[in-house]
Amino acid sequence: MRNEYPRPDFVRERWKSLNGTWDFYEGLRARKLQIEVPFVPQSRLSGIGRNLTSDAILYERLFTVPKEWEGDRVLLHFGAVDYQCSVWVNGQCAGTHQGGQTPFTYDITDFLNGVEEHLRVSVVDYLTDEGIPRGKQFWKEKGQSIWHTQSSGIWQSVWIEPVDKAYIEWMHFTPDIDKGTVEITYQVSDGTPDTYQVELDIQFQSCKVHTETIEGKGRRGKILADVFGNHELCGTFYFSHRYWSPEHPYLFDVKVKLKNGENCFDSISTYFGMRKIHVRDGKVYLNNQPYYQKLLLDQGYWKDGLMTAPDQEEYAEDIRKAKEMGFNGCRKHEKVEDPIFLYQADKLGFLVWESMASFWSFSPQGGTAFAEEWSRVIQRDYNHPCIVLWNMMNESWGVPRIYDDGQQQHFARAMYHMARGLDASRLVIANDGWEMTENDICAFHTYEHGEQGDTAQQERFRTGVRSLEGLSGLVKRSLFAKGFSYEGQPVMLTGIGNAAMQAVHAENAAEEEPADRSHGDARQAFLEFYERLIGDIYDSELLCGFCYTQLTDIEQERNGLLDEMHQYKMDAAAIRRINEGKKAAGTFLNA
Repeated sequence: MRNEYPRPDFVRERWKSLNGTWDFYEGLRARKLQIEVPFVPQSRLSGIGRNLTSDAILYERLFTVPKEWEGDRVLLHFGAVDYQCSVWVNGQCAGTHQGGQTPFTYDITDFLNGVEEHLRVSVVDYLTDEGIPRGKQFWKEKGQSIWHTQSSGIWQSVWIEPVDKAYIEWMHFTPDIDKGTVEITYQVSDGTPDTYQVELDIQFQSCKVHTETIEGKGRRGKILADVFGNHELCGTFYFSHRYWSPEHPYLFDVKVKLKNGENCFDSISTYFGMRKIHVRDGKVYLNNQPYYQKLLLDQGYWKDGLMTAPDQEEYAEDIRKAKEMGFNGCRKHEKVEDPIFLYQADKLGFLVWESMASFWSFSPQGGTAFAEEWSRVIQRDYNHPCIVLWNMMNESWGVPRIYDDGQQQHFARAMYHMARGLDASRLVIANDGWEMTENDICAFHTYEHGEQGDTAQQERFRTGVRSLEGLSGLVKRSLFAKGFSYEGQPVMLTGIGNAAMQAVHAENAAEEEPADRSHGDARQAFLEFYERLIGDIYDSELLCGFCYTQLTDIEQERNGLLDEMHQYKMDAAAIRRINEGKKAAGTFLNA
C-alpha cells in the first residue's frame, strides 16, 4: 500500500493518508464496488482490474480528522486525478479541477463536522477524446502498438494535513554555482499577518551552512543565501564545489519556519542541490563541464499498477538498475512522474528530462489545457536538481502539421518560451524527435540502425550520425520545420534502439529472439547489436548524448532492457561495459 509521505520535497510532520479502500461507482446507476486508492480502476492493484465503459466514475469514503488537530485549518491534497473532477466534503463542494497530471489542494476546514467526514470525488475522464492531454493512454478498448491501457481517476496519493491560518504555500530554490548562492522565493497564505519572520537553516551533511531570520512583508518574498562562503564550522572550501551530479548527488537540507516572534505558524523540511545546466558551442555542460548524457526512455508503467508504482521502493530500484547498466539519466515519456520518483532521482543521482502527457488533435482549446497543465508541472517540480530539461512535446504529437503550419509552429515556440520564462535555470525542447522550431538541444529519433546482416544500412547509419545531412536521411521526417534551421545547438539522438527481446527466467530458459536476429544466442545477438549501435554513436563528433528505447517492457511492447516486472533481461554488467566506452564528463572537482 502506498502510505509514504507523498511530497518529500516539502514535508510537514503532521499528516494523514487517505489512501486505501474507497467505495467506487462506474456510471450513474452503477452498483457499488470497492477500490484501492491510489491505483486506477483499470489496474489489478485497484481490486477492480478492468477497462471502463463510462467516462464518469465516482469515489466515496468516510474519514476522521485527528482530535489533536482541533483549531487548525485542514488541507486536503490530491497528487493527481485523471482528468476532470469535483470534490465534495459532507455534501458541500470544496472545488473542481481539470488536468490529469498535476496536484491540487483545498482548505476543507469549514466543511468539516468534527465527527465522521464524508468525502466524494466525482471524476470525468473522456476515454476517446483525442483533444485532451492523454499521453500513451489508448482511445480504444485495448492497447496496441505503442498505446497502453487507459488510466482513469485517482492515480497518485490523497492525504490531509493540519496548518495554521498562516502557512507557507510554496518555496522555490534557484542555485547559482558560479556565485555560490541560492535564491529562495516563497509564498505564504492569505491568513499570514502583515509582518512575520522566515527562519532559515541550511545544512550539508549535518553541518551548518547558512542560518538567517528575515522580516517578511506581503505574501511573497525572496532570500539570497550564501552557500559556499560559510566556512566557520567545517574548514575552508568544505562547501565549495559540492555540486549535484549523477556521480555525486550532494544535497543541502533545509528547515524553514514561519514565525511571528516566538509563535511558530509553520515548519517545513526540504532540500536543494547546487546544480547548473547550460549549452555552449554545441555541447551540454553540467556544472560548467561538458557532460555526455546516456539516457533511457522511461514511461513509468507497472504491470499491476499501470501508471502507479506498487511501492515507493520501485522508483528507487528502477534508478539503481539503470545506473548499474551505466546510464546516467532518463527521458520521461508522456507522463508527469510521481514526486517520489523525482525525490529518489535527487538522492541517487539520476538526470531527468521531465515530460507531460500529449494531446493528439490540435485545437486552441486542447493547446490551452496543455499549456496550463505544463505551467503547473514546472511549479510543482521546480526544486528537483535531477530535472535538467523540460521536454514539452514528442514527435509532433498534438501538432501534426507543424512542418508548414504557422499556427502550430507558433504554439510550439510559445511552449518553449513559456517554459523558459517560468524557469531560466533549465534547458527546454519544444518538440523532441524532428521538425525542430526553437530548442536548446536538437533531439532526433531514428531506428534505422540496420538489421543483422544488412551491412549497407548499418554503414549508412554509421556515417549518417556524423553530420546533420546524414541524419536527414535517417530521421523519417524533416529535421527542422519549414523556416527553421540549425543554429549550433547540441545534437543528441533521443530515440534509438527499440530491439525486442523476450525475458528469460530461471525456471524457463526459452526465449524470443531480438527483432534483428536470425540465428545464434539471443542475448549475445542483442549485445552485439547494442555494442554496434552505441559504438557508432560514440564515434560521432556531432552527437553529445543519446536516449535508448527503453527501460522496461510495457504490455505489448517488448523492447525493454528490463521485463514488465522490472527485472533484468540480461547481465547489467555487459550493458554497463558498452556504455562506459565514453566518459560522461572530465574530472569532477568534488570527486
